[in-house]
Amino acid sequence: MLTIQMLRTEKDKVVEGLKKKNFSDLSLVDTILSIDEERRKIQAENDDYLSKINLASKEIGKLMGSGQKDAAESMKQEVSNYKEQSKLLSDKLADLEKQQHDALVQLPNLPNAIVPFGKTPEENEVVRSGNEIPVLYNGAQPHWELCSKYNLINFELGTKITGAGFPVYINKGARLQRALISYFLDYNTKAGYTEYQPPYVVNADSGYGTGQLPDKEGQMYHVGLDDFYLIPTAEVPLTNLYRDELIKEEELPIRMTGYTPCFRREAGSYGKDVRGLNRLHQFDKVEIVHFTKAEDSYAALDAMVEHVEKLVQSLELPYRILRLCGGDMSFASALTYDFEVYSTAQQRWLEVSSVSNFETFQTNRMKFRYKNGEGKTQLVHSLNGSSLALPRILACLLENHQTADGISIPKVLQPYFGSDLISE
Repeated sequence: MLTIQMLRTEKDKVVEGLKKKNFSDLSLVDTILSIDEERRKIQAENDDYLSKINLASKEIGKLMGSGQKDAAESMKQEVSNYKEQSKLLSDKLADLEKQQHDALVQLPNLPNAIVPFGKTPEENEVVRSGNEIPVLYNGAQPHWELCSKYNLINFELGTKITGAGFPVYINKGARLQRALISYFLDYNTKAGYTEYQPPYVVNADSGYGTGQLPDKEGQMYHVGLDDFYLIPTAEVPLTNLYRDELIKEEELPIRMTGYTPCFRREAGSYGKDVRGLNRLHQFDKVEIVHFTKAEDSYAALDAMVEHVEKLVQSLELPYRILRLCGGDMSFASALTYDFEVYSTAQQRWLEVSSVSNFETFQTNRMKFRYKNGEGKTQLVHSLNGSSLALPRILACLLENHQTADGISIPKVLQPYFGSDLISE
């Protein structure tokens, strides 16, 4: 969440950042500042009444001590009037503070200076790419056909049980899914990330803390009876482990990883984007979360991008890294790099990871702070990334590694999968 102090002192910077994010309701900034001006005026009036009450209370004590009871009773009546006025002003303040807060949470994070202008994915910048796109044999098939051929995933069974977008993994398909999860977690823990297994449902405060609420409320599955939400990513429970925490500077950095299923309504998705594993309502993902100091956060972002890049490289998949333009970034992000893997059979790039720096946007909402060496309280910077999201990785593994004899398993996965080939 942006701070009111930033809006007061750097309004032009805020407006320019919101324009780069393609935020349409720029008048909201003036609305917030107008509410803030009124709030501060009433706060000053209330402070004046509270000061009068304090001074009068002391004076009443002196008058009573000197036997001037009538004067003391008269002043008590004044204090009573002051308290009534203060109560009215306090109620107004509470209402204005709620209005200001409710408006502030509608503003997205400001983009970093290096974020390119643009509104669509086509305007994202390619930072670098790696691994060659393979030439497939005649008769190569898209992953949904391979899943049927080798009995790896049954999409129709999932539709029967739940609905479209909830596939059933079978036999070697389930084993390959488990192999990927285990490999990703081991890769992350060896790099110094501590593994967690968090809850798969969160309360509204957690969704608010990471910025999914209120921005993405319609994209989340809501358990109405208990007012819980199914998580759209492990980012939400992992990041909220430190909500309302004040830690020591020497405890930073904090690096976490965790595997969870993820649940997304994906309302409005249709066509080729939802075929097979391209877009699901339930999918598995391994996440990495990083907390650090402001001066270290962009070095941490670069290290996370390198970490994910080496992971994708190890799977022997053609990939590219994109720096997202302002209009394609998430609500909470200050800078995001997307990883895309090439689906050879579909002849298109598929996103498999986003690595983002949120600066203080999430931690300001969560009130996660640390005390520096000088005793000052500072907001922590938060970052996260997919390491990795499984459905499209699995799709590209099947498509890019298919041969006339079966599907080859990358060397790094063979110890986890127990074989070097999937065949009929």
